[in-house]
Amino acid sequence: MSLQLILLGIGMWLFLEGVAYAAAPDFMRRLAEYLSRMPPREIALAGIGSAAVGAILIVIAVRVL
Repeated sequence: MSLQLILLGIGMWLFLEGVAYAAAPDFMRRLAEYLSRMPPREIALAGIGSAAVGAILIVIAVRVL
């Protein structure tokens, strides 16, 4: 995996997160409030699931496409 691909991924992540906050700031605020009330274990499990999906997408992008 090249540095270019890593920077591209980080850039896309920051871009998409920025678009979400710019397009729907009230929704993002409600989402943050919701997350603050969730048990830490549920947040951790959601993070693991998200990381797994991301890893699968990376493998597909690098090996298949």
